[in-house]
Amino acid sequence: MSDKISPPAVALGTWAWGDSGEAGDGYFGSSLTLDGLEELVTKAHACGFTFWDTARVYGMGRAETRLGQVLKRFPRGDYQLSTKFTPQAAGRDDDPVAEMLEQSLASLNTDIIDLYWIHNPADVMRWTPHLIPLLKSGKVKHVGVSNHSLDDLKRADQILGEAGFRVGAIQNHYSLLYRNPEHAGILAHSRTLGIPFFAYMVLEQGALTGRYGPANPLPTGSRRAEIYNGMLSRVEALTDKLTSIGKTHNAVAAEIAVAWAIAKGAVPIIGVTKPQHVGGLVRARDIALTGEEIADLEAVADAAQVNTRGWWEKEM
Repeated sequence: MSDKISPPAVALGTWAWGDSGEAGDGYFGSSLTLDGLEELVTKAHACGFTFWDTARVYGMGRAETRLGQVLKRFPRGDYQLSTKFTPQAAGRDDDPVAEMLEQSLASLNTDIIDLYWIHNPADVMRWTPHLIPLLKSGKVKHVGVSNHSLDDLKRADQILGEAGFRVGAIQNHYSLLYRNPEHAGILAHSRTLGIPFFAYMVLEQGALTGRYGPANPLPTGSRRAEIYNGMLSRVEALTDKLTSIGKTHNAVAAEIAVAWAIAKGAVPIIGVTKPQHVGGLVRARDIALTGEEIADLEAVADAAQVNTRGWWEKEM
């Protein structure tokens, strides 16, 4: 078994890179250019952010292809790649996991993935064993589980353990508005195992950035607008609190939300599409929230009484 993965302070997410830019396509409605993404990647690497998280199903290969294109001018040892096998998108090959991995390797212009995830626990007993030959082959350095419950996680770890491997990382939706992995004991379990917990949707697809509210909803034409605009009035007190605490740290609301996740022991995966996003992550990485600030944020978040669990997630 190889050494444990070295987790970053913040991982960079590429979910929005899968959007085509056409109205109604994708969760974010992002319109991106390779020149803009190259500028973003250059700035990110200069600031020490070199861990990239993607998935085959983000735009059905579009995100991986774009990421592979903008990273090809960097030495492979200068960055880490994280991508995913999604059971719901499995092909009909004899080994759909290996098949999807090969597609990811080709799109990402690489021959090795630092961290390969089972994206959803559709059938833990069926899919987890397929990770073992990938680890043995060296094409995958570490494996992780995403959106798994604590029981799913333990079951996957047992299957891998019988072959001399272990779950190397955990990834779940986790934010001030969605703390189910914490309540279900998954964060505590990750600390017990000594493996990193990666948190996605820390900013709830932009709803916790402070940019949006009842008077300024998320732009129409994207799925996130359909999901979040109806709850912005209930979230407003939280974004106000994030903004207020941010003023004491010379930061904005989004940076405080990211700093909260870091303070909770998570590795936040933050979607980036513009070079200016990187500066905010530099500030968030350096913010040390007090225990009182964390408690205040969580109390206001709980009072919002919203459920942001995604359609792809099951109860923890």
